[in-house]
Amino acid sequence: MTSSFPERSLTRAPMSQRTLFNTVMTVVAFICGVLALVPLLAVLSYVIIQGFSSLNPSIFFELPPKALQQGGGFGNAILGTLLMVGIAALISIPFGVLAAIYITEFSSAQVARWVRFAANVLSGVPSIIAGVFAYGVVVLTLVKLNLGSYSALGGGFALAILMLPIIVRTTDEALQLVSQDLRQASVGLGATNFQTVTQVVLPAALPAIVTGATLAIARASGETAPLLFTALFSNFWPGSLFEPTASLAVLVYKYAISPFKNWQSLAWAASLILVLMVLITSIIARWATRKKV
Repeated sequence: MTSSFPERSLTRAPMSQRTLFNTVMTVVAFICGVLALVPLLAVLSYVIIQGFSSLNPSIFFELPPKALQQGGGFGNAILGTLLMVGIAALISIPFGVLAAIYITEFSSAQVARWVRFAANVLSGVPSIIAGVFAYGVVVLTLVKLNLGSYSALGGGFALAILMLPIIVRTTDEALQLVSQDLRQASVGLGATNFQTVTQVVLPAALPAIVTGATLAIARASGETAPLLFTALFSNFWPGSLFEPTASLAVLVYKYAISPFKNWQSLAWAASLILVLMVLITSIIARWATRKKV
């Protein structure tokens, strides 16, 4: 039996209109992809070149120096950043995950729609607004209670506000990706809704939940505006959650605009450390997503 189609229709004509259009669009897409990488590579290369020239082991263990004084470091800013991001994670991750579980597994469609809308709106709120809100809620409250004013607690609370919508949205999407067959099979075996969620759904969605948490932590690590309203800055080691605390982002902001060369050098080194911290969290997120939902 012979084919009714002509033989030439199965060959690719290199000069046909469709082939030329496909080639041009492929080249355009490749150029756009390269152009999208240029700003990232430019920023990373500049930060690495400037940062490595100012990097030395002492910066991790020493306090910021005075103006025009050689040496010193920003160990207190690294510790302060980890402290405030840790506080933010302790606040936002449990609330975000539980909220996502509620709207996905237990709430009505209307409630879930309003919560998702609120999370989307909150994710678009400028970070400085979160700082102003945290200032009014935490800082002024501490002043009234005579417990202090600017503090690591206020900074952690402000960062938690920024992390919360990211965790809610990513966890919600991760839970929706879990097959309904798993839920039905669990219920069919006699498990309750609570057992199904905790022992079947959550373990299946855990990689994506970890990804959302690490991305939220990466964003919070580089925020400056909220910390200017809540944690401020300090040249000393953190001694309490109720006192001003240094952070890498605020240190970069303060020292980069200063006229002193030694402070500018520390700002570049702190920028490199901050970029490496974000890179590490991104690597953790990719490692956690090796197991697909």
